Amino acid sequence: MPDLLIELFSEEIPARMQAKAAADLQKLVTDGLVEAGLTYAGAGAFSTPRRLALSIEGLSAESPDTREERKGPKVGAPDGAIDGFCRGAGVSRDSLEIRDAGKGEVYFAVIEKSGRKAADVVAEVLESAIRNFPWPKSMRWGSGALKWVRPLHSIVCILTDESGATVVPVSVDDITASDVTRGHRFMASDEFSVTSFEDYEVKLKRANVVLRADERADMIWSEASNQAFAAGLELVEDKGLLAEVSGLVEWPVVLMGTIADDFLSLPPEVLTASMREHQKFFSVKDKTGQVVRFVTVANRETKDQGATILAGNQKVLFARLSDAKFFWENDLRVAKAGGQEWLDSLGNVTFHNKLGTVAELVDRMAALSGEIAPVVGADAVEAVEAAKFAKADLSSEMIYEFPDLQGLMGRYYAKEAGKSDAVALAAQEHYSPLGPSDDVPNAPVSVAVALAEKIDKLTGFWAIDEKPTGSKDPFALRRAALGVIRLVLENGLTLKLRNLTLLPLVSFQGKVQMDEKFGEVGKAYDGLNDLGKEGLASAVLSGFTSEVMAETEAETLKFAGEAKARSADLLSFFHDRLKVYLKDEGVSHDVIDASLAMPGNDDLLLLVNRAKALAAFLKTDDGTNLIQGFKRANNILSQAEDKDGVEYSYGADVKFAETDEEKALFKALDAADAKIAPAMAAEDFATAMSTMAELRAPIDAFFDAVQINAESEVLRRNRLNMLSRIRTICLSVADLRKLEG
Repeated sequence: MPDLLIELFSEEIPARMQAKAAADLQKLVTDGLVEAGLTYAGAGAFSTPRRLALSIEGLSAESPDTREERKGPKVGAPDGAIDGFCRGAGVSRDSLEIRDAGKGEVYFAVIEKSGRKAADVVAEVLESAIRNFPWPKSMRWGSGALKWVRPLHSIVCILTDESGATVVPVSVDDITASDVTRGHRFMASDEFSVTSFEDYEVKLKRANVVLRADERADMIWSEASNQAFAAGLELVEDKGLLAEVSGLVEWPVVLMGTIADDFLSLPPEVLTASMREHQKFFSVKDKTGQVVRFVTVANRETKDQGATILAGNQKVLFARLSDAKFFWENDLRVAKAGGQEWLDSLGNVTFHNKLGTVAELVDRMAALSGEIAPVVGADAVEAVEAAKFAKADLSSEMIYEFPDLQGLMGRYYAKEAGKSDAVALAAQEHYSPLGPSDDVPNAPVSVAVALAEKIDKLTGFWAIDEKPTGSKDPFALRRAALGVIRLVLENGLTLKLRNLTLLPLVSFQGKVQMDEKFGEVGKAYDGLNDLGKEGLASAVLSGFTSEVMAETEAETLKFAGEAKARSADLLSFFHDRLKVYLKDEGVSHDVIDASLAMPGNDDLLLLVNRAKALAAFLKTDDGTNLIQGFKRANNILSQAEDKDGVEYSYGADVKFAETDEEKALFKALDAADAKIAPAMAAEDFATAMSTMAELRAPIDAFFDAVQINAESEVLRRNRLNMLSRIRTICLSVADLRKLEG
C-alpha cells in the first residue's frame, strides 16, 4: 500500500491562515479519496510560511470494482421517464433488465464500475482541491485562471511504495506536479528532489526549513526563555503571539534586544502592547515586573550573529515607543486635571443610536451602581464615582492607539486623577469577566460597577428588541448574562434580578417607547421621576394606577405591562444561560427546571444552591427511590382528583389510620414538616433534602401494606389526603414533577 506526499509551494501565506489551510487541505483530499473508494491508515497536515504539506500513509493501491442495481420505472412507462432513468444511471436503454417486482414488471439498471488506480484518483482529487480551496482571500496572477492566497509556484505529488517513488500526473493551469521542491528562501534556495515524506522532512531541515509549526514554536520559546534566564530576566508568556510568530518563519533565529531607558517609564502593559501589535516582539521583564528588553525572531542566520537585524528592529521600535510615550504624556496631563475633558467628550460618542451616548451610559451605570453597592458590601458613593470614571479612558489617545488596553489604562489614569484604589481597580475590572476562563472581580466596588455595566447592556437591548437570535449575538449579550451569573455566584451574592432589571427597563422604555408610541404621554412619564426610585418601582409594579397618572391610565397600564413582560423575558434568558453554566458543572437540565419552578427563581445564588443540593440528593439511593415514591403518590393522587373533580389537599387525620405502616407514615411526615420548613426558611437545602430522604422507608412501607382505594370512602379520602401531604412536603423543596426518568 503506497504512501502519498503532497506539497503546495507558494509565496508567503499569512500566519493567521496557515493552520486552517493545512486542515482544509487534509479534509478536501482525504474526503475525496474516500468518496472515490480509496482507504488510508493515517494522515498528517503541515504548514510553513511558504508551503502546505500533506502526508497520507497506507493508501489503497486502487479502488475496488463496484456493482450497483438500481430500480427504475415500470415496463410500459412513458419513454421520457425511461430515458431519464437511463441518463441518471449512466446506462443505455438496451442494457436494462426486466424483472418481476411483485406488483408488475419493472426495469432494473445494473451499473458496474471498474476500480481505478490510486494515481488517477489522487490526480483528480488534488486538482479539484486546489481549484476549490476555501481561502478567506485569494488572488490571480499572470494569465492563469487559478486563484490562490499568494502565487502558487510548484506542486509535489508522489506515491511511494516498495518499488520507489512515482510522480502523480497532476496539472493545474501551467503548473505540473513533480518530486522537486526548494528549501529556505535565503539560506538554501536550490531545488532538490524527494522520495517520501520522511525524506522530504529530513531534506527540508537540511535546507533550513522546520516543517512542523509546533516544533518551530518550541524552538522559539525554548531559546527565548534561555536567553532571558541567562540575563537574569523572565520572558512574558504570550501563546497567541508565539503561534503567530511561528507562522512567520521557516528557520527561527531568536534575538534579544534592549529598550532605551527613555521608555522604561511607560507602563509595562503599554510597552508590551506596542511591541506585540506593531513589531511582533516578545516582552522580557525583570524581577520587579518592569519590561526592560524584547525578543524578536528572525527568519535567517547572519554572519554578524543578528546584530544588523537587531539594530534595524531597535530603530523601528524607538519610533513606535516614541509615539506611545507621546500618547502617555498627553493622557497624563488630562488625567491629572481630573479627567473631566474625557468625560465631557463621551457625550459625542454614540453607544447605540436607540440607547444614547456613552455619557448617558455612564450616568445609567452610576445610578445602578449606587443601587447595587449596599447589596455587594460596597460604599455607594465610591461605587457611583467608580462608575462615572470607568469609561473615561475610552477618550484617551492611548486607547485610540491600543484598544485592547481599555480598562487597564483606566486604572492608571484613575490613580493619576487622585481616585481611590477601589475606584481605580473598578475602572480596570468592570469589563470582567469577558469569558468563561476570565477571572471574576471580587472587590466590592468592582463587583458593583461590573454588574451595573452588564445589567444596563442587557436591559437596554431588551428594551429595543435587539436580543440574540440563533447563533447571532452581535452585542455579546450572552457573554454579558454569563458575566452577571458568574459575578453573583462566585461572590456569593443574594440579588433579586427581577428588581434589578425592572427599573432600568422602565427607564429605557420611558425614553424609547413612550415617545415613539404615545407622544405627549412620554412627557407625562417624565413626571414620574419626581416619585424617586421607590415610588417609581411601586408605580410600575401596580401598573401605574390612576392615582399616579389618571389622565393616561390606559396607555401607562399598557406600558407597565410591556416593562414587566420584558423583565420576565430577560429573566428567562438568564435562566437559559444558567443552564449552560451549570451543565458544565454536571447539573442536568431537569434538575435546574425543578429548581426554577420554585419561588425566588430570580435569586441566582438561591437557585443554584437548591439545584446543586437536589443533584447531590438524586445521586443517593434514598434520593432516587424517594423520587419514585413521590411520583407514585403524585400519579395516584392526580388520577383520583381528575376522577372525583376535587382537590385532596386537606384533612388527613391519624385517627383514621388502620395499619402500623399508615401510623408510622403520619409520624414521619409530622417530623419531616417540623424539620423541612425551618430548613427551607434558612435556605438550608442540604438539611431539607436529607430530611426528605428519611421519608423513603415509611413511604415504601406504606405503599407495600396499604390499599389506597379502600372500600370505605372515609379511609380512601384520608389516604388520598395522606398522599397530598407527601406531595406538598416534597414539592416544598423543588418541583420534583420536572425530573425525568
